[in-house]
Amino acid sequence: MKNKGFCCFLVILFLGFQDCVQGRLLAPSKPDRDDAAAYARWLVSQNSWGILNTISIDLDGAPFGNVVSFSDGVPDKSTGIPYFYLTTLDPTARNALKDHRSSFAISEYPLGTCGNADPESPVCAKITLTGKLVLLDANSKEAEFAQTALFTKHPEMKDWPKDHNFQIFKMEIEDIFMINWFGGPKPLTVDQYLKYKMTNLRAVFEK
Repeated sequence: MKNKGFCCFLVILFLGFQDCVQGRLLAPSKPDRDDAAAYARWLVSQNSWGILNTISIDLDGAPFGNVVSFSDGVPDKSTGIPYFYLTTLDPTARNALKDHRSSFAISEYPLGTCGNADPESPVCAKITLTGKLVLLDANSKEAEFAQTALFTKHPEMKDWPKDHNFQIFKMEIEDIFMINWFGGPKPLTVDQYLKYKMTNLRAVFEK
């Protein structure tokens, strides 16, 4: 009986470890591919980084893509809104302060849930959020929430150099492009995306 109990403990421990990868929010399973709002919110909440694109002030208005970390909320309170911790020592923040137009691309591939599919395959979901990248008022309630969300998912950020003057930005979403299967992008409005309730996702963070 003791051996049986110990084996059960190992199975539970292993499953728990699977659900806790690099500080990501992990749900028990992917939503139905036909539920566009659920799938989009799942994809954003699970990821911790993506490609943030801005209009370059150094390259005569050419698009400039940059790998950035983000968070859309704290455990059990995913908002769907990407928040970023950026410094003007980096081109992305400087660009956004001059021209808010931006887009943020996220892939399912880093989650390890695409099987053997190539990252460009429609089987491996991808989403692009387009809108405005705006600086939050440092004294606002939203900035306080965003900082907690960012530091919870990315603990290292707390120790980044203070003299780099990191500030909190957010994506004001105006359009959503998502492909998660064959047949082209899924119809999904910003309102449908933001109003979707994430009650079916289980929040698990790496300690």
